[in-house]
Amino acid sequence: MTNKQKTLLVPLMIIGSMFAVLGFALGINAFFVPFVKKAFNISITMSYLVMTATFLSFVVFGLPSGAIIKKFGYKGGMIIAFMIMAIGFYLIAPAAKIISFPLLLLALFVSGMGQTLLTGAVNTYVSILGPEESAASRIALMGICSKTFYAVASLMLSLFMDLTNVRLNDTILPFYIISGVLVVMGILYYFAPLPEIKAAGEEESGDEIEASVYASSKTSIFQFPHLLLGVLAIFCDIGLEYIALGSINDYAAKLSLPSPQNYVWFVSAGMVIGYILGVLFIPKYVSQSRALLLSTISGVVVTIAILLFPIGISIYLVALLGLANALMWPAIWPLAIADLGKFTKMGSSFLVTGIIGGAIIPLLFGYVADTESYKFAYLVCLPAYFYIMYYALSGSKIRTKK
Repeated sequence: MTNKQKTLLVPLMIIGSMFAVLGFALGINAFFVPFVKKAFNISITMSYLVMTATFLSFVVFGLPSGAIIKKFGYKGGMIIAFMIMAIGFYLIAPAAKIISFPLLLLALFVSGMGQTLLTGAVNTYVSILGPEESAASRIALMGICSKTFYAVASLMLSLFMDLTNVRLNDTILPFYIISGVLVVMGILYYFAPLPEIKAAGEEESGDEIEASVYASSKTSIFQFPHLLLGVLAIFCDIGLEYIALGSINDYAAKLSLPSPQNYVWFVSAGMVIGYILGVLFIPKYVSQSRALLLSTISGVVVTIAILLFPIGISIYLVALLGLANALMWPAIWPLAIADLGKFTKMGSSFLVTGIIGGAIIPLLFGYVADTESYKFAYLVCLPAYFYIMYYALSGSKIRTKK
């Protein structure tokens, strides 16, 4: 291990633990979708409002989160994010006590605000922490932490909450615990050895030499088409990820399979395998854009297979969607913030707003599942895969074209 790698090791370990928290926080939604459907006796479509509430905050709080990171730095933004998430999860307890679905959605929205801020800070931080061409590899490594703890959320909540015997009061104790842990973690991160870093050309002082000629000629964030197209790519990617991660437990419950809360592990395992492949092969054997292209092709093939195979097999093919989706986020993020220079922090807040796809696309999936069938609903994925394919082939490369 080189001295530079040793220097990066501690910050990466700290950021990896934050990715784990993000994964856990979002994994709560996968458990809540079938839980609230039974607890409040609502439709599949309505139950997916759990995801809508969380991901809506990424649009509402996306740009303010960029301002917070700019003012307090990446580390300061991360600490503030933990406190906001703690408040959101704390509010779940009173929502359960008074049996209020709107208050539950509000609690998830507040938690989502914290997740918005943390997502923008940690992804950009790990992208600029090392060489640009290996950014996807580092984010993939972080993704292993994230998606492992996404599944851990279902495992932990199942210790307190039973999907076969749903009781809202069972949510009170675990979310008091989660809220308290988040506060303690935020305090510990304040003292963590996490250096403040900046992207090339991010300093706005007159003495700073702009490392990116491309960015130096720009006066507005809206003059970066590869970033704006990247926002839509993130929109599609997050929608795809959380269709797979958020639907499989409910799909298993609908099929009356044993221990339906554990099926999210199949998708998470698929994503972790994909992340490991990213760590091993990017950029040594395959570029970030080529990895993105291969991922979208795989996603199209698996989606069509879900429709064609018998229902008993199709649920396991959803796990392969996890594998196909794994490297899309790690590839899209660094491609979209490349050459932003002094606009990097603002660019990250723009990208975060694309996460609203996790609210809209799964909601559309839930509607089709309600009106048609689960198998047919997965066809909602195809247009999203085709757009990300365009971004890999052309959209992300606009800045390099003369």
